[in-house]
Amino acid sequence: MTDTSRRNFLRGAALAGAGAAVGGRAMAQTPDPAITELPPWQQYLGEGVDAAPYGMPSQYETHVVRRNVPWLTADATSSVNFTPLHELDGIITPNGLCFERHHGGVAEVDPAEYRLMINGLVDTPLVFDLQDLMRFPRENRIHFLECAANSGMEWRGAQLNGCQFTHGMIHNVMYTGVPLRLLLEEAGVKTAGTWLLAEGADASAMTRSIPMEKALDDCLVAFKMNGEMLRPEQGYPVRLVVPGWEGNMWVKWLRRIEVGDQPWHHREETSKYTDLFPDGQARRFTWEMDAKSVITNPSPQAPITHGPGRMVLSGVAWSGRGTIPRVDVTLDGGNSWVQARMSGPSFDKSMHRFYHEFDWDGRPLLLQSRAHDSTGYVQPTKDMLREIRGENSIYHNNGIQTWAVNEQGVAENVEVSS
Repeated sequence: MTDTSRRNFLRGAALAGAGAAVGGRAMAQTPDPAITELPPWQQYLGEGVDAAPYGMPSQYETHVVRRNVPWLTADATSSVNFTPLHELDGIITPNGLCFERHHGGVAEVDPAEYRLMINGLVDTPLVFDLQDLMRFPRENRIHFLECAANSGMEWRGAQLNGCQFTHGMIHNVMYTGVPLRLLLEEAGVKTAGTWLLAEGADASAMTRSIPMEKALDDCLVAFKMNGEMLRPEQGYPVRLVVPGWEGNMWVKWLRRIEVGDQPWHHREETSKYTDLFPDGQARRFTWEMDAKSVITNPSPQAPITHGPGRMVLSGVAWSGRGTIPRVDVTLDGGNSWVQARMSGPSFDKSMHRFYHEFDWDGRPLLLQSRAHDSTGYVQPTKDMLREIRGENSIYHNNGIQTWAVNEQGVAENVEVSS
């Protein structure tokens, strides 16, 4: 069949089939050039297999990037950017989109010069190079990493218009590494050793105290994420993984682990990463990340563009204490709730994907999600949190998020009284 006769055939088929639903959309009376005409990409050979030795996203997806909010911090070297949650699906965050949080910028560590020291209350102080670590038995685990300050700008009311900015200080990847307990066993922890000090090799010399029980339970000394070596901004070549606990404890560019008999009370666990209460007192050592969820679509950066009719609501939920067996969603600000459909794998201390399909009639919506974790904990409203903790905190805000969607499908960050 020639190109001319082929186009005539397709035009005729399009006209003959007008009004018939195909894939949920009626075929138009006017022929659609996207169907009847050969697009450019069918008329010339594409690039060969060596054009991009390291694969990159499509040129049409260049808008899917991490973004920062310049006014949040004085300088980008001690700042944060945000994962574009509204552009993602499933539970795995691509390596190039995992949010960054730095206190002294990215450390560019030469793997040939990398060393990890274990000292303090141990029988034998040890130093490992990268090849030493890779000779230990390794494990693969999928976990979320959430900054304790995720949603921190929302304590006093709706601030940032987009789930990338309200909830994007999180990623969920597969980590490959050595269980920390194996390295501690190699060094031999003395009976008095009940705490660890993890220290990073960046310019800020990041340090955090970690109780021995957690170190021996599920911590990893990781060198890979999603199958490839860590990215520099994620701690290359080695970082600590502390599942379910606040991201500041997942020390990047890990260079030293000191065993001691008490916490060190360093800067990042005294002046920061404590929760200020209304009476001026602060909670310390609030390590675990409570159950939390957010609707990613629709949301302020992902409006409804197709108009009324069938649509899919999507979101993610997670808990630092286990799994998420259930998520509820509401379309009317909490007056009525329905159980969302959970989809995909369910791992301990990992993101979980949920969906809710419904017919939108074009009227305004007040969208919320509410996570239930495997311990029975239910995600609270923001008002419930404020009753106990006030509005002076920055960290551990896991309150229910509300998006208001208008008749045009545009979403906005709002709050409703609970």
